[in-house]
Amino acid sequence: MNTKKLTQLGLLTTIALIIFIVELRIPNLAPIPGIKLGLANIVTVYAVYHCTAKETALILFTRIILGSIFGGNMLALFYSLGGGTLCLMGMLFLRKVIDEKHIWICSVLGAVMHNIGQISVAVVVMKTTAVISYLPFLLISGCMAGAFTGLTAQILISRVKLKKF
Repeated sequence: MNTKKLTQLGLLTTIALIIFIVELRIPNLAPIPGIKLGLANIVTVYAVYHCTAKETALILFTRIILGSIFGGNMLALFYSLGGGTLCLMGMLFLRKVIDEKHIWICSVLGAVMHNIGQISVAVVVMKTTAVISYLPFLLISGCMAGAFTGLTAQILISRVKLKKF
C-alpha cells in the first residue's frame, strides 16, 4: 500500500470517527436501545463502492474499535462488530448487483443486516431470545436511517466529484 492510499484511507476513517463521536452527543429520540441514525455509515457506503473490500473492512473496523474506546463503551464494541461485519458482508455482495446510482438501496439492506447482527450478538450476550422482540422496531428505524445515509452518500458522490482510490 502506497502513502497516498494509506493517507486517503486514514482520512476516510477519521471522517467516519468524527461523525460517529458527534452523533454520540445527540440524545436518543427513541426509548428503544440501539436506535440511532448511523451517520458514520455514509463513509462506509461510499467506501464499499470506491475502495476494495479489504480497505473498506479496514476503515469500518478501525472506526468501530476507536469509536468504542473514545465513546467509553466497550460493551458496544461487540454489538458494533457483529452488526458491522454482517452489514459489510451484505453490502459487499450487493455492490455486485446494485449500481452506484442506487447506492441508497444497498445502504438500506446494509442497515437491515446490521440490525440482524446486533440482535444476534444481544441473544448471545444476554443469553435470552427475548431481545428478538426489538427486531421489528430496529428494522423499521434501520430502514429509515439506511435510506437517509444512503441517499446522503449518493448525493455527495454525485455532487462532489471524488476520484476513485
